[in-house]
Amino acid sequence: MTHEAKVEAVARAVREAAAAGVQVRPFKRRGVSHVVPLPKDGRFTQRPVDVTDLDRVLEIDRDARTCVAEPGVPFSRLVTETLANGLLPTVVPELEGITIGGAVAGCSVEGMSYKYGGFHDSAIEYEVVTGEGDVLACSPDREPHAFGMMHGSYGTLALLTRLKFRLVPAKPFVKLEYRRYDCVEAFHAAMLERCRADDFDFVDGIIHGPREHVLCLGRFTDAPPYVSTYRWLKVFYKSTRVRTEDYLTTHEYCFRYDTECHWLTRTFPPLEWWPVRLLVGKWVLGSTNVIRTYKRLEPLFGLKRRPDVVCDVFIPDGRFEDFCRWYERDYDFWPLWVVPYRIPKPYPWVSPGWAKGLGDFVIDCAVYGKPNEDPAVDASEQLERKTFELGGIKTLISRNHYTPEAFWQVYDRAALEDAKRRLDPRGAFPDFFTQFHRVG
Repeated sequence: MTHEAKVEAVARAVREAAAAGVQVRPFKRRGVSHVVPLPKDGRFTQRPVDVTDLDRVLEIDRDARTCVAEPGVPFSRLVTETLANGLLPTVVPELEGITIGGAVAGCSVEGMSYKYGGFHDSAIEYEVVTGEGDVLACSPDREPHAFGMMHGSYGTLALLTRLKFRLVPAKPFVKLEYRRYDCVEAFHAAMLERCRADDFDFVDGIIHGPREHVLCLGRFTDAPPYVSTYRWLKVFYKSTRVRTEDYLTTHEYCFRYDTECHWLTRTFPPLEWWPVRLLVGKWVLGSTNVIRTYKRLEPLFGLKRRPDVVCDVFIPDGRFEDFCRWYERDYDFWPLWVVPYRIPKPYPWVSPGWAKGLGDFVIDCAVYGKPNEDPAVDASEQLERKTFELGGIKTLISRNHYTPEAFWQVYDRAALEDAKRRLDPRGAFPDFFTQFHRVG
Protein backbone atom coordinates (compact mmCIF):
# COMPACT_ATOMS: atom_id res chain seq x y z
CA MET A 1 0.00 0.00 0.00
CA THR A 2 1.31 3.44 -0.87
CA HIS A 3 1.91 6.05 1.78
CA GLU A 4 -0.91 8.16 0.33
CA ALA A 5 -3.36 5.26 0.54
CA LYS A 6 -2.44 4.59 4.15
CA VAL A 7 -2.90 8.25 5.06
CA GLU A 8 -6.27 8.39 3.33
CA ALA A 9 -7.44 5.36 5.36
CA VAL A 10 -6.46 7.15 8.58
CA ALA A 11 -8.09 10.40 7.44
CA ARG A 12 -11.30 8.56 6.55
CA ALA A 13 -11.44 6.93 9.99
CA VAL A 14 -10.98 10.31 11.67
CA ARG A 15 -13.71 11.89 9.53
CA GLU A 16 -16.12 9.08 10.42
CA ALA A 17 -15.39 9.47 14.14
CA ALA A 18 -15.73 13.24 13.97
CA ALA A 19 -19.08 12.90 12.18
CA ALA A 20 -20.23 10.53 14.93
CA GLY A 21 -19.08 12.96 17.62
CA VAL A 22 -16.60 10.57 19.29
CA GLN A 23 -12.98 11.19 20.15
CA VAL A 24 -10.17 9.15 18.64
CA ARG A 25 -6.69 7.96 19.52
CA PRO A 26 -3.98 6.28 17.43
CA PHE A 27 -3.76 2.51 17.84
CA LYS A 28 -1.18 -0.04 16.66
CA ARG A 29 -1.85 -3.76 16.49
CA ARG A 30 1.86 -4.48 16.78
CA GLY A 31 4.11 -3.44 19.65
CA VAL A 32 3.28 -1.82 22.97
CA SER A 33 2.65 1.74 24.05
CA HIS A 34 5.60 3.46 25.73
CA VAL A 35 3.28 5.73 27.69
CA VAL A 36 3.84 4.60 31.28
CA PRO A 37 1.14 1.97 31.95
CA LEU A 38 -1.16 2.74 34.87
CA PRO A 39 -3.90 0.62 36.42
CA LYS A 40 -7.36 1.44 35.04
CA ASP A 41 -5.85 4.09 32.78
CA GLY A 42 -8.66 6.18 31.30
CA ARG A 43 -6.48 7.65 28.57
CA PHE A 44 -7.20 4.71 26.28
CA THR A 45 -11.00 4.95 26.16
CA GLN A 46 -11.33 6.87 22.89
CA ARG A 47 -12.15 5.18 19.57
CA PRO A 48 -8.93 3.68 18.18
CA VAL A 49 -7.75 4.68 14.71
CA ASP A 50 -5.47 2.01 13.30
CA VAL A 51 -2.10 3.51 12.29
CA THR A 52 -0.24 0.18 12.27
CA ASP A 53 0.74 0.40 8.60
CA LEU A 54 2.45 3.78 8.97
CA ASP A 55 5.78 2.19 9.81
CA ARG A 56 8.12 2.59 6.82
CA VAL A 57 11.31 4.54 6.26
CA LEU A 58 10.47 6.27 2.98
CA GLU A 59 13.77 7.92 2.06
CA ILE A 60 17.30 8.47 3.36
CA ASP A 61 19.27 11.14 1.52
CA ARG A 62 22.97 10.64 2.32
CA ASP A 63 24.08 13.86 0.69
CA ALA A 64 21.46 16.10 2.31
CA ARG A 65 21.61 14.08 5.56
CA THR A 66 17.85 13.87 5.85
CA CYS A 67 15.31 11.13 6.34
CA VAL A 68 11.61 10.89 5.50
CA ALA A 69 9.70 8.27 7.46
CA GLU A 70 6.30 7.33 8.80
CA PRO A 71 5.63 7.83 12.52
CA GLY A 72 5.37 4.16 13.47
CA VAL A 73 9.01 3.43 12.66
CA PRO A 74 10.72 2.27 15.88
CA PHE A 75 14.09 3.80 16.59
CA SER A 76 15.74 0.38 16.60
CA ARG A 77 14.92 -0.05 12.91
CA LEU A 78 15.57 3.59 12.03
CA VAL A 79 19.07 3.40 13.54
CA THR A 80 19.84 0.21 11.61
CA GLU A 81 18.86 1.85 8.32
CA THR A 82 20.58 5.18 8.92
CA LEU A 83 23.81 3.56 10.18
CA ALA A 84 23.95 1.58 6.94
CA ASN A 85 24.37 5.01 5.33
CA GLY A 86 26.90 6.28 7.87
CA LEU A 87 24.29 8.49 9.54
CA LEU A 88 22.31 8.69 12.79
CA PRO A 89 19.32 10.70 14.05
CA THR A 90 20.45 13.66 16.14
CA VAL A 91 18.77 12.11 19.17
CA VAL A 92 17.91 8.44 19.70
CA PRO A 93 15.68 7.74 22.72
CA GLU A 94 17.13 4.91 24.78
CA LEU A 95 14.39 2.28 24.36
CA GLU A 96 14.18 0.30 21.12
CA GLY A 97 10.41 0.27 20.78
CA ILE A 98 9.90 4.04 21.01
CA THR A 99 8.64 5.27 17.65
CA ILE A 100 9.68 8.44 15.91
CA GLY A 101 6.10 9.71 16.08
CA GLY A 102 6.04 9.05 19.81
CA ALA A 103 9.29 10.98 20.21
CA VAL A 104 7.66 14.01 18.60
CA ALA A 105 4.36 13.72 20.46
CA GLY A 106 6.08 13.33 23.84
CA CYS A 107 9.66 13.99 24.88
CA SER A 108 12.92 12.58 23.59
CA VAL A 109 16.38 13.13 25.04
CA GLU A 110 19.70 11.33 24.98
CA GLY A 111 23.45 11.85 24.98
CA MET A 112 23.50 14.26 22.02
CA SER A 113 20.71 16.43 23.47
CA TYR A 114 23.29 18.77 24.99
CA LYS A 115 23.86 20.19 21.51
CA TYR A 116 20.85 19.12 19.40
CA GLY A 117 17.94 19.32 21.85
CA GLY A 118 15.21 16.71 21.45
CA PHE A 119 14.56 14.52 18.44
CA HIS A 120 11.74 16.86 17.38
CA ASP A 121 14.25 19.72 17.12
CA SER A 122 15.72 17.94 14.08
CA ALA A 123 12.34 17.96 12.29
CA ILE A 124 12.01 19.84 9.01
CA GLU A 125 8.41 19.02 8.08
CA TYR A 126 5.40 17.10 9.41
CA GLU A 127 2.41 15.71 7.59
CA VAL A 128 -0.62 15.37 9.86
CA VAL A 129 -4.28 14.37 9.74
CA THR A 130 -6.36 17.03 11.47
CA GLY A 131 -9.40 16.47 13.64
CA GLU A 132 -11.60 17.05 10.59
CA GLY A 133 -9.80 14.38 8.58
CA ASP A 134 -7.83 16.77 6.38
CA VAL A 135 -4.22 16.07 5.43
CA LEU A 136 -1.98 19.03 6.24
CA ALA A 137 1.76 19.62 5.67
CA CYS A 138 3.42 21.95 8.15
CA SER A 139 6.95 23.27 8.61
CA PRO A 140 8.67 26.31 10.14
CA ASP A 141 7.64 28.26 7.02
CA ARG A 142 4.25 26.70 6.27
CA GLU A 143 1.75 26.53 9.13
CA PRO A 144 4.54 27.35 11.61
CA HIS A 145 2.28 27.43 14.69
CA ALA A 146 0.86 23.99 13.96
CA PHE A 147 4.39 22.73 13.32
CA GLY A 148 5.71 24.06 16.63
CA MET A 149 2.77 22.79 18.65
CA MET A 150 2.95 19.16 17.47
CA HIS A 151 5.87 18.49 19.79
CA GLY A 152 4.60 17.75 23.27
CA SER A 153 0.97 17.55 22.18
CA TYR A 154 0.64 13.83 23.04
CA GLY A 155 -1.95 13.21 20.34
CA THR A 156 -4.35 15.97 21.38
CA LEU A 157 -4.10 18.11 18.22
CA ALA A 158 -3.63 15.87 15.17
CA LEU A 159 -2.30 12.51 14.01
CA LEU A 160 1.23 12.58 12.66
CA THR A 161 1.54 10.60 9.42
CA ARG A 162 4.97 11.54 8.00
CA LEU A 163 8.14 13.28 9.20
CA LYS A 164 11.19 14.72 7.51
CA PHE A 165 14.17 15.25 9.80
CA ARG A 166 17.92 15.83 9.84
CA LEU A 167 20.62 13.22 10.38
CA VAL A 168 24.26 13.53 11.48
CA PRO A 169 27.40 11.59 10.50
CA ALA A 170 28.14 8.53 12.61
CA LYS A 171 30.75 5.79 12.95
CA PRO A 172 30.09 2.12 13.74
CA PHE A 173 31.37 2.15 17.35
CA VAL A 174 31.34 4.37 20.43
CA LYS A 175 34.10 4.68 23.03
CA LEU A 176 32.76 5.46 26.50
CA GLU A 177 34.71 7.17 29.28
CA TYR A 178 33.47 7.24 32.87
CA ARG A 179 34.61 10.03 35.21
CA ARG A 180 33.67 9.91 38.89
CA TYR A 181 32.88 12.71 41.34
CA ASP A 182 31.95 12.53 45.00
CA CYS A 183 29.71 15.60 45.11
CA VAL A 184 27.09 17.13 42.87
CA GLU A 185 28.94 20.45 42.57
CA ALA A 186 32.03 18.84 40.99
CA PHE A 187 29.90 16.59 38.79
CA HIS A 188 27.78 19.49 37.57
CA ALA A 189 30.82 21.66 36.83
CA ALA A 190 32.50 18.86 34.87
CA MET A 191 29.33 18.16 32.89
CA LEU A 192 28.92 21.82 31.93
CA GLU A 193 32.59 22.06 30.97
CA ARG A 194 32.26 19.14 28.56
CA CYS A 195 29.05 20.54 27.10
CA ARG A 196 30.69 23.92 26.48
CA ALA A 197 33.79 22.32 24.99
CA ASP A 198 31.70 20.12 22.67
CA ASP A 199 34.61 17.67 22.46
CA PHE A 200 32.51 14.51 22.89
CA ASP A 201 29.68 13.24 20.74
CA PHE A 202 27.63 12.11 23.76
CA VAL A 203 27.30 13.52 27.28
CA ASP A 204 25.09 12.15 30.05
CA GLY A 205 25.44 10.95 33.63
CA ILE A 206 24.24 8.43 36.15
CA ILE A 207 24.17 9.12 39.88
CA HIS A 208 24.39 5.90 41.90
CA GLY A 209 24.17 7.59 45.28
CA PRO A 210 24.98 10.83 47.16
CA ARG A 211 28.74 10.34 46.65
CA GLU A 212 28.73 8.37 43.39
CA HIS A 213 28.30 10.70 40.43
CA VAL A 214 29.45 9.25 37.11
CA LEU A 215 29.85 11.44 34.03
CA CYS A 216 29.45 9.31 30.88
CA LEU A 217 31.26 10.64 27.82
CA GLY A 218 31.11 9.04 24.38
CA ARG A 219 32.95 9.46 21.09
CA PHE A 220 32.42 7.76 17.76
CA THR A 221 35.27 5.50 16.71
CA ASP A 222 36.13 3.17 13.84
CA ALA A 223 38.49 0.64 15.42
CA PRO A 224 37.80 -0.39 19.05
CA PRO A 225 40.22 -2.75 20.84
CA TYR A 226 37.22 -4.78 22.07
CA VAL A 227 33.45 -4.56 22.07
CA SER A 228 31.21 -5.16 25.11
CA THR A 229 27.60 -6.24 24.94
CA TYR A 230 24.79 -5.78 27.46
CA ARG A 231 22.04 -7.46 25.47
CA TRP A 232 21.75 -10.57 27.60
CA LEU A 233 23.97 -11.61 30.51
CA LYS A 234 25.62 -8.37 31.66
CA VAL A 235 23.85 -5.32 33.15
CA PHE A 236 24.81 -1.98 31.63
CA TYR A 237 23.91 0.44 34.42
CA LYS A 238 25.97 -1.60 36.90
CA SER A 239 29.00 -1.44 34.62
CA THR A 240 29.13 2.34 34.97
CA ARG A 241 29.99 1.93 38.67
CA VAL A 242 33.08 -0.19 38.09
CA ARG A 243 34.54 0.57 34.66
CA THR A 244 36.60 3.56 33.55
CA GLU A 245 35.99 3.00 29.83
CA ASP A 246 34.05 0.73 27.51
CA TYR A 247 33.38 0.16 23.81
CA LEU A 248 30.01 -0.60 22.25
CA THR A 249 28.66 -0.78 18.75
CA THR A 250 26.86 2.46 17.94
CA HIS A 251 23.57 0.58 17.66
CA GLU A 252 24.02 -0.97 21.11
CA TYR A 253 25.17 2.33 22.58
CA CYS A 254 21.93 3.94 21.44
CA PHE A 255 19.91 1.26 23.25
CA ARG A 256 22.28 0.42 26.12
CA TYR A 257 19.49 0.88 28.65
CA ASP A 258 16.88 -1.14 26.78
CA THR A 259 17.71 -4.60 28.15
CA GLU A 260 16.81 -3.59 31.70
CA CYS A 261 14.29 -0.91 30.65
CA HIS A 262 16.83 1.33 32.43
CA TRP A 263 16.76 -0.62 35.71
CA LEU A 264 13.12 -1.54 36.06
CA THR A 265 14.01 -5.25 35.84
CA ARG A 266 15.43 -5.02 39.34
CA THR A 267 11.90 -4.75 40.70
CA PHE A 268 12.10 -8.53 40.25
CA PRO A 269 15.67 -9.15 41.52
CA PRO A 270 16.19 -12.61 39.96
CA LEU A 271 16.19 -10.93 36.54
CA GLU A 272 19.60 -9.50 37.42
CA TRP A 273 20.99 -12.93 38.37
CA TRP A 274 23.31 -14.45 35.78
CA PRO A 275 21.76 -17.98 35.81
CA VAL A 276 18.23 -16.60 35.36
CA ARG A 277 19.33 -14.31 32.52
CA LEU A 278 21.09 -17.26 30.88
CA LEU A 279 17.94 -19.38 30.97
CA VAL A 280 15.14 -16.92 30.19
CA GLY A 281 16.75 -13.54 29.51
CA LYS A 282 16.18 -13.55 25.78
CA TRP A 283 12.42 -13.89 26.33
CA VAL A 284 11.85 -11.56 29.29
CA LEU A 285 14.47 -8.81 29.04
CA GLY A 286 14.09 -5.63 26.99
CA SER A 287 11.74 -2.68 27.35
CA THR A 288 9.01 -4.14 25.13
CA ASN A 289 8.95 -7.40 27.12
CA VAL A 290 8.98 -5.53 30.43
CA ILE A 291 6.06 -3.28 29.43
CA ARG A 292 4.13 -6.19 27.94
CA THR A 293 4.62 -8.18 31.18
CA TYR A 294 3.37 -5.23 33.21
CA LYS A 295 0.22 -5.14 31.12
CA ARG A 296 -0.36 -8.85 31.67
CA LEU A 297 0.06 -8.40 35.42
CA GLU A 298 -2.02 -5.21 35.55
CA PRO A 299 -4.74 -6.77 37.77
CA LEU A 300 -2.09 -7.51 40.39
CA PHE A 301 -0.49 -4.08 40.14
CA GLY A 302 -3.93 -2.59 40.51
CA LEU A 303 -3.93 -3.87 44.08
CA LYS A 304 -1.03 -1.58 44.97
CA ARG A 305 -1.77 1.69 46.68
CA ARG A 306 -0.04 3.55 43.86
CA PRO A 307 2.15 2.57 40.90
CA ASP A 308 5.90 3.10 41.15
CA VAL A 309 7.24 6.46 39.97
CA VAL A 310 8.51 6.45 36.38
CA CYS A 311 9.06 10.01 35.24
CA ASP A 312 11.46 12.51 33.63
CA VAL A 313 11.68 16.05 34.97
CA PHE A 314 13.48 18.92 33.25
CA ILE A 315 15.20 21.18 35.78
CA PRO A 316 16.66 24.59 34.87
CA ASP A 317 20.42 24.26 34.90
CA GLY A 318 20.75 26.96 37.56
CA ARG A 319 18.55 24.94 39.95
CA PHE A 320 20.06 21.50 39.26
CA GLU A 321 22.22 21.44 42.38
CA ASP A 322 19.25 22.55 44.50
CA PHE A 323 17.24 19.69 43.01
CA CYS A 324 20.00 17.17 43.73
CA ARG A 325 20.38 18.26 47.34
CA TRP A 326 16.63 17.94 47.84
CA TYR A 327 16.64 14.59 46.02
CA GLU A 328 19.40 13.21 48.25
CA ARG A 329 17.72 14.42 51.45
CA ASP A 330 14.03 13.78 50.77
CA TYR A 331 13.69 11.41 47.80
CA ASP A 332 16.69 9.08 48.08
CA PHE A 333 16.15 6.68 45.18
CA TRP A 334 19.05 5.57 42.99
CA PRO A 335 20.29 5.45 40.30
CA LEU A 336 19.21 8.79 38.88
CA TRP A 337 19.81 9.26 35.16
CA VAL A 338 20.94 12.75 34.18
CA VAL A 339 20.94 14.20 30.64
CA PRO A 340 21.92 17.79 29.75
CA TYR A 341 19.49 19.23 27.22
CA ARG A 342 19.83 22.41 25.17
CA ILE A 343 16.57 24.02 24.06
CA PRO A 344 17.37 25.58 20.66
CA LYS A 345 14.48 28.05 20.94
CA PRO A 346 11.52 28.44 23.31
CA TYR A 347 8.79 25.88 22.69
CA PRO A 348 5.47 27.56 21.88
CA TRP A 349 3.48 25.31 24.21
CA VAL A 350 5.40 26.59 27.26
CA SER A 351 3.95 29.78 28.72
CA PRO A 352 6.27 32.78 28.08
CA GLY A 353 6.85 33.44 31.78
CA TRP A 354 7.70 29.82 32.50
CA ALA A 355 9.95 29.58 29.44
CA LYS A 356 11.94 32.60 30.62
CA GLY A 357 12.62 30.94 33.98
CA LEU A 358 13.35 27.59 32.36
CA GLY A 359 16.07 29.07 30.17
CA ASP A 360 17.73 27.45 27.17
CA PHE A 361 19.68 24.74 29.02
CA VAL A 362 18.04 22.22 31.32
CA ILE A 363 18.97 18.95 32.99
CA ASP A 364 16.71 15.96 32.49
CA CYS A 365 16.55 13.96 35.71
CA ALA A 366 14.94 10.56 35.15
CA VAL A 367 13.40 8.56 38.00
CA TYR A 368 12.69 4.94 37.10
CA GLY A 369 10.85 2.71 39.54
CA LYS A 370 10.75 4.49 42.90
CA PRO A 371 8.32 2.57 45.17
CA ASN A 372 5.29 4.67 46.10
CA GLU A 373 3.53 2.83 48.88
CA ASP A 374 3.99 5.26 51.78
CA PRO A 375 0.44 6.13 52.89
CA ALA A 376 1.58 9.54 54.12
CA VAL A 377 3.49 10.69 51.02
CA ASP A 378 2.67 10.31 47.34
CA ALA A 379 6.15 10.24 45.78
CA SER A 380 4.76 11.10 42.34
CA GLU A 381 3.07 14.23 43.59
CA GLN A 382 6.14 15.08 45.70
CA LEU A 383 8.38 15.03 42.61
CA GLU A 384 5.92 17.07 40.59
CA ARG A 385 5.62 19.67 43.33
CA LYS A 386 9.40 20.08 43.66
CA THR A 387 9.83 20.37 39.90
CA PHE A 388 7.17 23.09 39.82
CA GLU A 389 8.83 24.92 42.73
CA LEU A 390 12.16 24.97 40.86
CA GLY A 391 10.59 26.24 37.64
CA GLY A 392 11.01 22.95 35.77
CA ILE A 393 8.76 20.84 33.56
CA LYS A 394 7.60 17.30 34.24
CA THR A 395 6.79 14.91 31.42
CA LEU A 396 3.11 14.00 31.31
CA ILE A 397 3.42 10.31 30.40
CA SER A 398 2.50 8.94 33.84
CA ARG A 399 0.55 10.27 36.85
CA ASN A 400 -0.23 13.98 37.06
CA HIS A 401 -1.53 16.03 39.96
CA TYR A 402 -1.60 19.67 38.80
CA THR A 403 -4.49 21.92 39.66
CA PRO A 404 -5.72 23.77 36.55
CA GLU A 405 -4.21 26.97 37.95
CA ALA A 406 -0.74 25.44 38.33
CA PHE A 407 -0.94 23.59 35.01
CA TRP A 408 -1.68 26.76 33.05
CA GLN A 409 1.23 28.53 34.66
CA VAL A 410 3.52 26.02 32.93
CA TYR A 411 1.64 25.51 29.66
CA ASP A 412 0.50 28.24 27.28
CA ARG A 413 -3.26 27.90 27.23
CA ALA A 414 -3.80 30.52 24.53
CA ALA A 415 -1.26 28.88 22.19
CA LEU A 416 -2.82 25.45 22.71
CA GLU A 417 -6.32 26.83 22.09
CA ASP A 418 -5.14 28.54 18.89
CA ALA A 419 -3.63 25.27 17.68
CA LYS A 420 -6.80 23.41 18.65
CA ARG A 421 -8.97 25.79 16.62
CA ARG A 422 -6.74 25.31 13.58
CA LEU A 423 -6.17 21.56 13.82
CA ASP A 424 -9.13 20.15 15.75
CA PRO A 425 -12.05 22.59 15.94
CA ARG A 426 -14.65 19.86 16.59
CA GLY A 427 -12.71 18.14 19.36
CA ALA A 428 -11.97 14.79 17.70
CA PHE A 429 -8.91 14.52 19.92
CA PRO A 430 -8.89 14.87 23.73
CA ASP A 431 -8.55 18.17 25.54
CA PHE A 432 -4.93 18.72 26.58
CA PHE A 433 -5.53 19.15 30.33
CA THR A 434 -8.20 16.45 30.59
CA GLN A 435 -6.04 13.95 28.71
CA PHE A 436 -3.52 13.91 31.55
CA HIS A 437 -5.72 14.21 34.60
CA ARG A 438 -8.02 11.21 34.30
CA VAL A 439 -5.90 9.21 36.70
CA GLY A 440 -4.65 10.53 39.97
